[in-house]
Amino acid sequence: MLKVDFHVHTTSSDGVLSPTEVVQRAHKNNVKYLAITDHDTIAGLNEAIEESIKYDITLIPGIELSTQHNNESIHILGFFKDDNFKNEELIKELTKIKSHRVIRAKNIIHKLKEEFNIEISFEKIFKDANDTIARPHIAREIINCGYPYTIEEVFNKFIGNGCKAYVPTLKLSTNDGLKLLKRFNALVFLAHPKLIFNSNIDDFLAMNFDGLESIYYQNTNEENYKFLKLANKNNLLISCGSDFHGSLKTDTRHGDIGSMELPYEYLSKLLSALNV
Repeated sequence: MLKVDFHVHTTSSDGVLSPTEVVQRAHKNNVKYLAITDHDTIAGLNEAIEESIKYDITLIPGIELSTQHNNESIHILGFFKDDNFKNEELIKELTKIKSHRVIRAKNIIHKLKEEFNIEISFEKIFKDANDTIARPHIAREIINCGYPYTIEEVFNKFIGNGCKAYVPTLKLSTNDGLKLLKRFNALVFLAHPKLIFNSNIDDFLAMNFDGLESIYYQNTNEENYKFLKLANKNNLLISCGSDFHGSLKTDTRHGDIGSMELPYEYLSKLLSALNV
């Protein structure tokens, strides 16, 4: 079975390894097809593409876009079929989202102090964030400041959806996010459907998605099977993802690069749709 991973983060968003280091780790793990999908940014893609050439890894330029549906954060994965990820118009849209993430981080930090008496420095987080600020930056800073929690506990108790210090991302609707990525020649997949709680999956099947991240690190075998069946029934492409962020010791929610397996019949359809 060919090793692949279509959901990986770098320091350009909330991962701990640089794009170069992520590609090197993929090579070490024998991954042949790799998509870098940082949150709301394409900043690390050129560096990753350059590095991938040294190792004969096929690097698929991607993004994980944060959208809103039914008062819930819905993540969608875009895989670009060409160089359209460099389009100025797309970069302008992503810059708007990035600016909102700064405001969001400040609001979360304020709520942490107000609700839980947890004090951390925005300046320190801003300095450590390479390009785009996301909640794992805040979670890691809480731990760095000596508070006795794991990343998972910080999310579950304080900053996860529905928690008192949670602040949503920019209100880009899932439909609008999907249209935005398609405008720049991306295949668009619904990310980790397991993590959607307020909406029925049928809401998304009615949208114009190309595929479903059916095989995902947090899924049970039964859930992988359920989402594979759903994708096949609705004639959707199938991807797999570890959602690698790099902090494997402190972060049990995400896997290592290449830890999920994608059967060849699904991989060949996906690569063909990407013109790879």
